[in-house]
Order: sequence, then structure tokens, then C-alpha cells
Amino acid sequence: MERTIDELMETYRVAGPPVPIEAMLQNPLENMWDEVDISLVSGSFMAMGDPYVPRMSFARVLARHLVNSAWGAERGLSTYKDDPRSISTLARVIIMPRSMLERLAPSARNAHTLSGHFEAPFKDAALRLEEIATYGSPS
Repeated sequence: MERTIDELMETYRVAGPPVPIEAMLQNPLENMWDEVDISLVSGSFMAMGDPYVPRMSFARVLARHLVNSAWGAERGLSTYKDDPRSISTLARVIIMPRSMLERLAPSARNAHTLSGHFEAPFKDAALRLEEIATYGSPS
């Protein structure tokens, strides 16, 4: 998953955070998906409280599009399509790629700093750090 998302970032020429989730949805590359009009996405899922919750919701939309795309299938992402937990994990990897996270100073690798730097909800930043600690090297 990590290597595939690194390839996605390279393909979209994303050099650093924040990852342009909305632009990626609106500008699919070959073998991906049809353009997504994000203005048509319901705002009902955009809970208030954390300003980055909408970005995480769009990251899950992007993750779903990736696992259902030819591009994603060629890279083994289609195995995650029927698992909501995997979609959420993939969304966290998209919004906070490990390769970008590792460029931060060790002292900056905490949920508070990641939340602001990657524009991700605090809760998801904390989960991402747990995932990295649990799984060690990239998969």
C-alpha cells in the first residue's frame, strides 16, 4: 500500500504535504476514474469540530476510486474494495504518505504536528502513527 501511494504521489507530482486530494479527484490520470465533481459530494458527512474532517472524507472517496480503478487493480489495490477498514487505512496513507512523514524531524512526528502539517484530523494522524509503529517497514 505504501509503495503504491508513493507511486501515486510521483505520478501526480506531489512533492510534499498537504496532498491535493480534491485536485486528484477532479483530474484523474489514464486508467483511473472519471472526473469527480466534488461540488456534488454531499456536505452531510462534513462534521464540524476538526477543520480537516472534510479532507479526510475526500481522501476516503479517493481511496474508493483508486481501489475500483484499473490503475489500482494493476497494483493490487482491488483486494481492499470490500473492506471499509482498509479503505480508511488507505485514505490515511494517501493523506499522510509514510515517505513524506519520514522527512519530518523525529520531534515533529506526533499527532498534533502531523494534523497541521498534512491537514488531517488529529484522530487520523494519531491512527497513522500507530499504523506505522505497528507495521514497521513499508508494504
